[in-house]
Amino acid sequence: MGLSIRNPRVEQLAREISAMSGENITRVILHALENQMERLRGCRSYPDIAEEILKISRRCSAIPDRDNRSPDDILGYNQAGVNEPW
Repeated sequence: MGLSIRNPRVEQLAREISAMSGENITRVILHALENQMERLRGCRSYPDIAEEILKISRRCSAIPDRDNRSPDDILGYNQAGVNEPW
């Protein structure tokens, strides 16, 4: 069974995505429909937010500390009569 697209904007978008992705128009439309179906069914899988935060935390913890100053020194607390950070 064939499908006829009569909306110029839909055709334009499908062609643009096809050109950018290297996929044919049928594949582009198939992906769009599958994604919409997943959204409607609520089946889209999202990464576990807590696990993603832990991954970022571990990655950041592995970065070497290149500044040996204390946090107060970095923020400028208690410098030359300045008692407030603002």
